[in-house]
Amino acid sequence: MPVARTLSLALALVSRRLLVLAVVVAVAAGVAAERSTNDPPRRAATGVAAGEASNRDRLYRAPARTGEPPIAEAPVAEPAEPADQVVQSPPEPEPPPPSAAPEIDLAVAPVAADDPAGLAEQILVAERAIRDDRATPTTIARFGHLQQVAYRALVVHPEWDAQVAAALPPDLRPVMAANVAAGRELRRPLRKPQTQLPAWRIVEPAPAAELRAYYEEGEARYGVPWEYLAAINLTETRMGRIRGLSTAGARGPMQFIPSTWASYGQGDIDDPHDAILAAARYLAANGGGSGNLANALYRYNPVSWYVKAVTLYAEQMEADDRAYLGYHAWQVYFTTALGDVLLPVGYEATERRPVTPADLT
Repeated sequence: MPVARTLSLALALVSRRLLVLAVVVAVAAGVAAERSTNDPPRRAATGVAAGEASNRDRLYRAPARTGEPPIAEAPVAEPAEPADQVVQSPPEPEPPPPSAAPEIDLAVAPVAADDPAGLAEQILVAERAIRDDRATPTTIARFGHLQQVAYRALVVHPEWDAQVAAALPPDLRPVMAANVAAGRELRRPLRKPQTQLPAWRIVEPAPAAELRAYYEEGEARYGVPWEYLAAINLTETRMGRIRGLSTAGARGPMQFIPSTWASYGQGDIDDPHDAILAAARYLAANGGGSGNLANALYRYNPVSWYVKAVTLYAEQMEADDRAYLGYHAWQVYFTTALGDVLLPVGYEATERRPVTPADLT
């Protein structure tokens, strides 16, 4: 075959093959372009958004397979998390609702702890319970009594003051200091412990809300702060629990001697309402309605320790009126040579009698 013809045939064959190859490339490019147009664009995910996208992918879409044969009944492995991905933690579960408070036996008197740490714990628990708006009357009665016995124990252990205060949160330290100081003032006249129990009758006081209405009536009519009327009632007869004569012959829930009652009392000296209003009149006549409460209290009972104790209790109620609810729950304790004797509601003696060890239980 001539050389010229051979070259011509070779060139024609190469041209046909190049044409086929060009067509194939063009078709492939078109398919790729169409697929790119129809598929949704991928979103680049970073930070929290990356976590959200990744979580949705894991929940609702299986990861792409890599050509491996499927394994029956086996979950597909999740892809690795990006290094910069922030995955949100599931929310913390809601705490369960508080369980009902256990039944409280008010007939069982609380016992004070015998060390500073124990007293601090009792004071903390009692004060928090009293100041809790959700506390029931039964709860307040129980923890008010616990508060009382804890403070009484600390009153006779001044060497524990610093340790107890240090164990309490800062907001309760002045509360502790005031109550203990008031208790120590009231013990000052007890130079010689009693060897006999008093001829008293112990009764339930009027409800706290009822008494407070009487105190507030006294304030509205005579200008004497209700907290001071409540503090006198607390100090004199534990809110009216004590029925009996004092050594000076005073009687009633606010402890009036007959001559003073004749001047300021109206109605029944043993009635809480009448006695509280009489006390408000007396205090107002001696400056209590115009701010001179120290003078008014001194005229009510002319000893400095009385003025200090009543003022300290009143100031606690001024600072937080729920302190009044705790004080309303305080019981009658009588200090004797053998120790403190609880005189519960129902105690009744028409004459004094010697205290015995059995009275302490």
